[in-house]
Amino acid sequence: MKKRILKNIFIILVYAFLYLPIIILVVFSFNTSKMNITFEGFTLKWYQTLFSNRSLLEAFFNTIIVAVTSTFISTIIGTISAYALNRYNFKGKGFIMKLLYIPIVIPEIVLGISLLSVYTLLKLDLGMMTLILSHIAFSIPFVIISVKTVLDDLNPNLYDASKDLGANSFETFRHIILPSLIPGITSGAMLAFTLSLDDVVISYFTAGPSSNTLPLKIYSMIKTGITPEVNALSTIILVVTFTIILLFTLKQMRSLKKEVVR
Repeated sequence: MKKRILKNIFIILVYAFLYLPIIILVVFSFNTSKMNITFEGFTLKWYQTLFSNRSLLEAFFNTIIVAVTSTFISTIIGTISAYALNRYNFKGKGFIMKLLYIPIVIPEIVLGISLLSVYTLLKLDLGMMTLILSHIAFSIPFVIISVKTVLDDLNPNLYDASKDLGANSFETFRHIILPSLIPGITSGAMLAFTLSLDDVVISYFTAGPSSNTLPLKIYSMIKTGITPEVNALSTIILVVTFTIILLFTLKQMRSLKKEVVR
């Protein structure tokens, strides 16, 4: 009995540690006080003033553009690379696989300085292009690893069976392999999007004056004080995120019910 009580207390403390800051952020987005120290009253004015905060909205849209573009490109490159690494054997394959983990394990500050050095040598002006290229660079390994994990679990006889039925390599990939890779591609893309969305360190070194992102904007506001509009924008992002997750979960549940009925 005591072990069960201690277990429940531990679970409650873990969830409180994870979600209490998020709850506080949402609550303070309705706070009448601009200082965000104590909750003084309920108001919706910060949601109204949010849409007139041009610099904050510009940083948010820059973040979305960078995240969507880098995720799209890194997912395509990562999926093709994972397929090549799984399907073909070539000299140096093991070495290349080990190189994939370098962008993941090295500190972001090292990667950020390295990318900045490359752009300086190439005489590229820092801006949206360098920012997107940087996010693609550190997102590709996550996509490759995610997709390759699914590929490694596929039955290798699928290739031979497809060829026996008259399909060429492209048709085999399109109709058999690609549908099987959807879970890996989706998880890799979501991971790449999330990493790009909240990146600070690499963006700090590779972003230009006109390519400020939301994390960099919030970071620059720490010294002067984060305005309640940030809480309001964060709350909107949370609501949209939870809505997408809920819809995706409901869709999966419906698919499972259909499979059970069949």
